[in-house]
Amino acid sequence: MNVKNLAMAAWLACSGSAFAQSSVTLYGVLDVNLEYVNHLGVVPAASNQFNRGPSNDVYRMSSGGFSGSRWGIRGTEDLGSGLKAIFVLENGFNVDTGTLQQGGRMFGRQAFVGVQKAGIGQLSLGRQYASMFEALANFAPAAYATQYEPTVLLTGPNFREDNTVKYTGQFGPVTALAHYSFGVGLALPQTVGIATPVGGNGEIPGRARRDSAYGAAVAYQGGPVGLTVGYDQWNPTIGTGSGTAKKAVVGASYTYGPAKLMGGYRWGQNKNAADVLIQRDDFYWIGANYQVTPAVGLTLEYNYDNVKSLFGDTHVANPWQIAFIANYAFSKRTDLYLSTAYAKNAGLMMESLATVFANSLSLGNSYTLANGQSNMFGVALGIRHKF
Repeated sequence: MNVKNLAMAAWLACSGSAFAQSSVTLYGVLDVNLEYVNHLGVVPAASNQFNRGPSNDVYRMSSGGFSGSRWGIRGTEDLGSGLKAIFVLENGFNVDTGTLQQGGRMFGRQAFVGVQKAGIGQLSLGRQYASMFEALANFAPAAYATQYEPTVLLTGPNFREDNTVKYTGQFGPVTALAHYSFGVGLALPQTVGIATPVGGNGEIPGRARRDSAYGAAVAYQGGPVGLTVGYDQWNPTIGTGSGTAKKAVVGASYTYGPAKLMGGYRWGQNKNAADVLIQRDDFYWIGANYQVTPAVGLTLEYNYDNVKSLFGDTHVANPWQIAFIANYAFSKRTDLYLSTAYAKNAGLMMESLATVFANSLSLGNSYTLANGQSNMFGVALGIRHKF
């Protein structure tokens, strides 16, 4: 009997140890707001004869103003000798309608599994963020706020990529990232200036380059100073071949007390399958966060795009945008926010042909300038809860 009790106790101890070495966390964000936007048109597409339509004001409820609404599961398992298995499954959805985002994917924000070891890094496989996008997260003043941040113009619409192998290494104040996607899984429909859809699922036998992507970035955060540099390339299907969308970026930040100043420059060049220039631009941004009190935070951001050439037009009116966010935290989990932005020579989020209207197509809410308009203003009042 004593032997049996001893064996049972040993088994329970081992079981408890095994369970202690693994963890699974459920988390999420619900973000919804009431929004007003002026000078609004529709995304030009074949269904409307590529006509942006007349100007209208809109009052609407929108999901994801300050943060994209999501729920997810992440976990780790200790495999011994400092090696861990890791996974993330993250779903994006609209709070206002209950529908899925990211093209209806169940886990459209992230879905990957991998291994990690301190001092060596993490290797992960699945749907993940591009390296440059992840490295820039701490250098974008609005932190990729869903509603008015010109993320697509800054990083490209391929900032999330299917079929991706990614390395992440943390070495003191330095973070190194590199990735390769066998097929990005992003397809943008035909719109003005583009005769065929752009992109696709990739992984085509005999055509390994089609819809592939790769990139790398390094970020440094030492004391008050932050620096980053990165490169990203996407090779989307265009017609019967593949084009290139290339971007390189540098960014910097400086923290002084409750204030953080950020800014940077992004070089961009897109070509079609025949190596003919589609777009060439220089994008600049600057902004700041200021924590007025532990509960009140303010963000101001200015963006400017110098369009060198767009579908052969070298005299495009350069778009710019200024955005402001005020946030009040009731607790660590619940806050209210006011977001407002004004864009010139583009819609909010600097939405235009230069972004292939990817923001509007993704969010399901148009930010396309109507015919005859050259500016757009928007304001939103929302609530966010994190769990």
